[in-house]
Amino acid sequence: MKVLITGGAGFIGSNLALKLLDKDYEVVLLDNLSKQIHGENPEESYTYNLIKNKCELIVGDATNFEDWKRALEGVDIVVHLAAETGTGQSMYEINKYVDINIAGTAKLMEIITNEKNQVKKVVVAASRAVYGEGKFQCNEHGIIYPVSRKDKDMSQGDFEVKCPICNKNVAMLPTDEDSKLHPTSVYGHTKQSQEELCMIVGKSINLPVVAFRFQNVYGPGQSLKNPYTGILSIFSTRIKNGNDINIFEDGLETRDFVYIDDVTDAIVLGIESDKANFESFNVGSGEKIDVLTVANILKGKYESNVNIKVSGKYRLGDIRHNLGDLTKIKTLLGYEPKVRFIDGISKFVDWVEQQNIESDNYEASIEEMKKKGLYK
Repeated sequence: MKVLITGGAGFIGSNLALKLLDKDYEVVLLDNLSKQIHGENPEESYTYNLIKNKCELIVGDATNFEDWKRALEGVDIVVHLAAETGTGQSMYEINKYVDINIAGTAKLMEIITNEKNQVKKVVVAASRAVYGEGKFQCNEHGIIYPVSRKDKDMSQGDFEVKCPICNKNVAMLPTDEDSKLHPTSVYGHTKQSQEELCMIVGKSINLPVVAFRFQNVYGPGQSLKNPYTGILSIFSTRIKNGNDINIFEDGLETRDFVYIDDVTDAIVLGIESDKANFESFNVGSGEKIDVLTVANILKGKYESNVNIKVSGKYRLGDIRHNLGDLTKIKTLLGYEPKVRFIDGISKFVDWVEQQNIESDNYEASIEEMKKKGLYK
């Protein structure tokens, strides 16, 4: 069985490639070796070196028809991970995110639909970003799906999610796959479009499609060069450079951090199980951790004396809380997250301690958002 992994030299892709090779799959990778992820010299990239000389790597782009055609030769399963992933960056590099995430996926499905191939299944990396703020409980109006938080509230230090009917604070619930889809960022919109595009085309040509709505994926190999995505990697690069950590909002915003091994296990289940066909699944840890706690854990593990500043600043498009309901993936596919956050973050820190200290480009990324009016 031959599997094509797009974005295969990246964080999730390289780890998945190794897992599939261990299971005797034939693996081919398509990756553009983006400087934002791999740096100026991909030969020095950790994830690139994980897969170097272990499987075929096609250096190409998901926006190029010819690269797709070359990569799809003899392929049975496509795992489509290639995408731009920065929520904040997506709010001003709009065409880039639409071009790569949506138009790139459209090219994949058009080739599969119109040209001779042997593809039997497509697994697409979706995102929890498709839910926007997610699922909440209002004491007065029951289960609700709030719209984006208002600038006027956050500018006054009120970061809580409100009921769209009565405007009172609401309580977060784990977000299940039947929850309303209404992303609050351009990135979230592109991931929803990717997922729906694949599902619509797949059903029309009877090609099984599986979508995984990943929560916040972390672990060894996460890019330490990319200042736009990955709280753990951004904070770690700040700490290793001796720079203070800036916490958005009040630090009590929460995320569902899921370890890389749990993510690749879920993808393998999606590849191998017919029960996954034409279904969308949350992939998470079952835990929610607030960002201030994350910063303090990292500071302690690195034995650092940098300051942690809760700034009250905020980014438009960010969500307040995040916890995926895992009932569906546990029931249908038998998925069980194995790595608790406190153990996973220790493995991540141990790995970071073995890496070269990367340049800290976080402040430059913040300045970009300030200029666009997206960072307040």
